[in-house]
Amino acid sequence: MGAVRKSFSSPVASVFVIAVTVLWTIPTLGLLATSLRPKQDVTDSGWWEVFAHPDLILSNYHTVLFEGGFGVSGGLMPYLVNSLAISIPATIFPLVIAAMAAYALAWVRFRGSDTVFFVIFALQVVPLQMALIPLLQLFSGGAHLGGVTILPSLDLHGTYAPVWLAHTMFALPLATFLLHNFISQLPRDLMEAAVVDGASHFKIFRSIVLPLCTPALASFAIFEFLWVWNDLLVALTFAGGTPEVAPMTVRLAQLSGSFGGRWELLTAGAFLSLIVPLMVFFGLQRYFVRGLLAGSVKG
Repeated sequence: MGAVRKSFSSPVASVFVIAVTVLWTIPTLGLLATSLRPKQDVTDSGWWEVFAHPDLILSNYHTVLFEGGFGVSGGLMPYLVNSLAISIPATIFPLVIAAMAAYALAWVRFRGSDTVFFVIFALQVVPLQMALIPLLQLFSGGAHLGGVTILPSLDLHGTYAPVWLAHTMFALPLATFLLHNFISQLPRDLMEAAVVDGASHFKIFRSIVLPLCTPALASFAIFEFLWVWNDLLVALTFAGGTPEVAPMTVRLAQLSGSFGGRWELLTAGAFLSLIVPLMVFFGLQRYFVRGLLAGSVKG
């Protein structure tokens, strides 16, 4: 372990990481530069010419957000709001449910708890694509067995609910598995001390488990938010392309077909889709390095 740690902290490793970071950042820098350049400059020269001729404008962002233009009415702003309305609940719902389920499976022993955990773990192998059509039929027409109606039609068309439910269903197995592994490693002495003091399971979960699990919760929140924010397939299947519920990815796909020659508008829309995930990541990244039990026990 010492040799591995030394090799990763060597000057060569540091130079390699810096080089990879720079290479990874160059396409994003080109995207930003192109989105700020006039149409004629984008057509005539590469984005790197911005360093020699820094003629930058913000009208591309105004056009994409509020106008649409080039034969397409309406901008990205309603779809940006829809993406937030979809991504935030679709991140919170599985996180809350999975945290409670993980605690119950880890510390509330009951008959069959191991079987339940293994079934949840196995559900991760179910591909999302195979369940889209059955879920769509379930949401639109309900479930029937012969002439018996098991579940009536939910009539969720034109709402965010189908997208929330789909993302929550497919995030729960992984979220429960990851959080269970994290919660099960908490000190048993800490839990037993709380029980001796008369704390209920809800009190232990709220006052002890959740604070200690903040790094794991934040890590999965970042992962799930980025997944939902960048999703197009589920959004197209359950939300359609209407401005009332469709997220930003649907509109960007439409712009790609309509603005095939307008790179300054395409790049402006693409960079707008990057801003919110970057804010979420940089806002929560400090939890990745926080100690698991820092300050939770003495001695």
